Amino acid sequence: MKYAILAAGEGSRLHKEGVEEPKPLVKIGGEYLVDRLCRIFRQNGANEIAVVCNDRTPQVYGHLKTLSPLHVHVESTPSSMHSLFALSRWLKSEDPFLVTTVDTIFDEVEFGRYIMSFQLAVAEGYDAMMVVTDYIDDEKPLYVDVADDFTIRGFFDTADYPADKRYVSGGIYGLTPQTLEVLERCIRDGECRMRNFQRALVAEGLRLKAYPFTKVLDIDHKGDIRKAEEFVRELQK
Repeated sequence: MKYAILAAGEGSRLHKEGVEEPKPLVKIGGEYLVDRLCRIFRQNGANEIAVVCNDRTPQVYGHLKTLSPLHVHVESTPSSMHSLFALSRWLKSEDPFLVTTVDTIFDEVEFGRYIMSFQLAVAEGYDAMMVVTDYIDDEKPLYVDVADDFTIRGFFDTADYPADKRYVSGGIYGLTPQTLEVLERCIRDGECRMRNFQRALVAEGLRLKAYPFTKVLDIDHKGDIRKAEEFVRELQK
């Protein structure tokens, strides 16, 4: 299975708070964020890994070239959805694939179970399996309306919609080739956010399933690095 890492953001909030390293090269548990993901992906059956990074952080590109075999795509993109589109030609095949942003921190054991569940869901006719979590520690979370059978019914910017939305998106997406057709239409229509791509998947009738993780952390602020370090230490006990 192919795995893709979206790492083209500039990490501007981290830089403003005094973090000098580009986000992919921030260390958590003694590992660069991008290295940690590559290791976990290889442990979970990755036969190919691609990373999209921007053209303003040559140190990231230089590091990625040391992680061979790795497909590296250099392009400054306006959003994670556009970063995914930049890799879409590489991802096109008959097989499902996994996409995540470079700053996701999660339980490796849960991730292994998720990959197995994703493969089973595809065999059952689902078009995607999205990681969700009821741990909410994000400035602008994307709330996910999940049915009793964990089918995803919608994505919302607020939690006040009349439905059970105890979950938020975890930023980890198991996708099938059919979803790339929707992505291409989103790009043509001028959409510019990953969450609008997810909404389009529901609107166009694709079958999406949720998979709950105990906790998923994003590294957007300096304080998130401390939280992630504490979380990883707890997982290692």
